[in-house]
Amino acid sequence: MSDLNDDRDEHDERDERDGELHDGLLEEELRQAAAILDPVPAELRRTAVDAFVLHDLDARVAELTFDSLVDGIPVRGETDPPRMLTFQSDGVTVDVEVTAEGLIGQLLPPGPAGIEVLSGPREHARLTADDMGRFTGEAPPAGPFALRLRTGREVVVTEWLRA
Repeated sequence: MSDLNDDRDEHDERDERDGELHDGLLEEELRQAAAILDPVPAELRRTAVDAFVLHDLDARVAELTFDSLVDGIPVRGETDPPRMLTFQSDGVTVDVEVTAEGLIGQLLPPGPAGIEVLSGPREHARLTADDMGRFTGEAPPAGPFALRLRTGREVVVTEWLRA
């Protein structure tokens, strides 16, 4: 009787391995068909990679602490005031003015930095902060955006906002 049980166990193991192999082959065929018939757009792939990069354990998130749309006091006669934003993270402050002409900002403490304006699937605008921490960008972000700052070994990412 034990020989019969051993044969059944071997048969069951073989069926299980064959099933796993079949499932793996089927999954690979479906993956290849999807890549050909419905490929992932390059922009979406880049956005997914950027989203993954934002979850870098070394990156600190700078929280929005002031937004003139919410916290500002209206100025009489001003029809289209610039939007003023302040982000803060452990010892780093980012002040940004968003206008129809673009971005103007400053980092505190002042110092040079590389800045990327993240805006979804579009190409990132790359800005540079000078030794005083000042930076400008000619194109205002359209839609949701965030800033990624690289100061030496440190990476700081702001919260996402709608322009």
